[in-house]
Amino acid sequence: MSRAFTKEDSGVRWEAPAEAKAYRLLWDGSGDNDVLRESDDLLELLKWAQAREQGRYLVQSADGKVLAQVLEAA
Repeated sequence: MSRAFTKEDSGVRWEAPAEAKAYRLLWDGSGDNDVLRESDDLLELLKWAQAREQGRYLVQSADGKVLAQVLEAA
């Protein structure tokens, strides 16, 4: 394997970075919101969040604007 296509430290093949998606779903729990899922399909993200049993989620656009909040059922 050519050295040009491996990472220096681990010897693993280089992979192109993942393309940014249009929307992201974040867990809204603490100060640091963790990205749970990314997609170009907003409806798919909302359905996925709704199917979860518990939690509070934020839907953001690629530029970081909050588009929606998905709240846990009462």
